[in-house]
Amino acid sequence: MNLPPKVVSIGEVLWDVLPSGPQLGGAPANLACHVRALGAAADLISRVGHDRLGDEALGLLAARAIDLAGVVRDPHRPTGTVAVELTADGQPRFEIIEAVAWDSITATDHSLDRVRRADAVCFGSLAQRSPEARHAIQRLVAACRPSSLRVFDINLREPFYDDDVIESSLHLANVLKLNEAELPVVARQFGLRGSVQEQIEALAQRFALDVVALTQGASGSRVLRGGRWTFEAGRTVSVVDAVGAGDAYTAGLVLGLLLQWPTEELLKRATDVAAFVCTCAGATPRLPEQLVAPFADALGASAGRT
Repeated sequence: MNLPPKVVSIGEVLWDVLPSGPQLGGAPANLACHVRALGAAADLISRVGHDRLGDEALGLLAARAIDLAGVVRDPHRPTGTVAVELTADGQPRFEIIEAVAWDSITATDHSLDRVRRADAVCFGSLAQRSPEARHAIQRLVAACRPSSLRVFDINLREPFYDDDVIESSLHLANVLKLNEAELPVVARQFGLRGSVQEQIEALAQRFALDVVALTQGASGSRVLRGGRWTFEAGRTVSVVDAVGAGDAYTAGLVLGLLLQWPTEELLKRATDVAAFVCTCAGATPRLPEQLVAPFADALGASAGRT
């Protein structure tokens, strides 16, 4: 590749209010930060309020060299916030505030142009909880080039999803990432039976998915790609919190796919990045050089690292 690929992340920008203090978050924002840190160009399509939290969010994202031209300031609704509690093993529990700026995401001509020029577009279910944002996000994803990756990182957060959001998003996607708690929800919806692998194979066939990645916490992950399974063991690390680890994994997965790396290599790299994030407080810690270098060097983006 002569230029770094462009990844567009669509959805919520919010503040995670953690026991240790507020941290900028939202899976799409986290993903954009990790994608940019690993050497690709990262665009964000979202909405924040005309308030102090919106100012601070945009300042922090700009410092990470995220392209924010697709982030709109909402004159009526506040920037999103989420109260986060951590379980004993560092896993997050969320209380997500409603009627916030990202519930009003729209598909503008400008944002449609951005997704048409993207190499990968990533989206989830949470930002589709309002009818307005759902229509906009699905319109944006549908506007992608046929050759682009359309990555549905399902990211289920009760009660902010329904069967229609899941099914319509799967029809739009060609790559799916989900975790071990989300697979049973999807399996029940579509009547998938058998082993975990059989359920995923049936899901991939039903929705013509090129890649399905299942993360299983400390047990690692497994990926179905081109009809072939690849497994990667988890890492033994001292977990501070797991917030953002899944988004870091998705960033590594997406860039590995864009680079056409063998599945074994992209899984190893993605897992290493995710494991490091678990050892830090917050969703987007600065990544060490040894994790960044394989991606950035392959992307030819060494001079643009943040």
